[in-house]
Amino acid sequence: MFRKVSLAEGCSALLLFLVAMPMKYLMGNPVLIKPVGMVHGILFLVFLVALVRVWIADKWPLSKLILGFVAGNVPFGAFWFERRLRAEDE
Repeated sequence: MFRKVSLAEGCSALLLFLVAMPMKYLMGNPVLIKPVGMVHGILFLVFLVALVRVWIADKWPLSKLILGFVAGNVPFGAFWFERRLRAEDE
């Protein structure tokens, strides 16, 4: 569940940064900013809740929780963090 939320949050960030924002600032068309920004904001909050839940359930160290939080705030960070988790499971 957490990995799906992480990937969804990462994809929404990319959609915001690579589609909606260029449309607004390069083409003068802000139509996608509000809906994409809202979806990204909601997914980010869901990501934070899922991160805390998995931290508690899996008894992660605090450092891993902090790393996940930082990764969720950096472009492409959610993808990196999810890949790191997948590598730990192998």
